[in-house]
Amino acid sequence: MIEVGQKSDKGRLRQNNEDSLITIPEQNVFGVADGVGGNNAGEVASSTAVRDLAQYLENHPISDCGDDNELGAYLKECVARINSDVFLLGRNDTRKKGMATTFVMCYIRDLTAYVVNVGDSRAYIRRGSELFQITEDHTYVNSLVKLGVISRDEAKGHTKGNVITRAMGAEADVEADFYNTGVEEGDIILLCTDGLYGELDDEKINAIMDSAGSMDELADSLIDAANEAGGKDNVTVVCLKIKERRQDEQ
Repeated sequence: MIEVGQKSDKGRLRQNNEDSLITIPEQNVFGVADGVGGNNAGEVASSTAVRDLAQYLENHPISDCGDDNELGAYLKECVARINSDVFLLGRNDTRKKGMATTFVMCYIRDLTAYVVNVGDSRAYIRRGSELFQITEDHTYVNSLVKLGVISRDEAKGHTKGNVITRAMGAEADVEADFYNTGVEEGDIILLCTDGLYGELDDEKINAIMDSAGSMDELADSLIDAANEAGGKDNVTVVCLKIKERRQDEQ
C-alpha cells in the first residue's frame, strides 16, 4: 500500500506553470516532468509526456510484465514512444520548435522501486532519518563535477546550473537512465522538479520530511518552503510513503 501526496505550483516569479505530474495509484506509477521551450511550448512538452505515459499504461498494463528484463524492455519502449511524440510535435509546429521536457517516473512492484529519468528532475528515497538521491542529474554542471573540473560546492549557484544535457523531445532518440532500489515499510520516495532542490538543499528537504505528517502535508510543506526561499521556478513534488501491505496484497 502506498500513501500519495502531490502538488504543483508556478512559484513566485513565473507567469505560468510548465511542470506536469502524474499519479496512477492503481498501477503504482508516478511521475513528474518539467518542460522547456518558448511560447508556452514547455507546458505542451511536459503535459504531452505525462499524457503519453497514461495512454501507454492504459494500452499496455505494466502489471503484465514478468521478470526485470521484460520490465526493462517495457520501460525503454515507453520512453522511446514518449520522446518520439514530443520530438515530432516540436519539429512539425514552428511555434513549438525546440521544446522538450525532463521526465522522472517511478513504478513500485512488491518491495522494489523502479525509476526512469531523463534530465534533471530527481527521485529521492528517505529511509529512517537519511535522504538519498536515486537519480543523477543530466546537466552541464553535473558533467563538470563528474569530470573533476569543479567541486560539488562550486557547482552550487553555477551560472550554467540550469543547462540540461538530456531531455525528452530534444532529439529523435534519447538515452534514459534506469534504476531499481529495494523499499521498506516507512520509506518515502520523493519525485521533484528542480524548482524544489534549486531553492532547498538536501538537508532542508530532509528536515521537512522529518516533521511532516501525511504525504499531502509533506507536499504542501515542500512547496511552501521552496516559495518562501525564493520561488524562482515552477515546483512540483510527488511524495510516496510505503505502508504496511494489506492482507489481500500479500
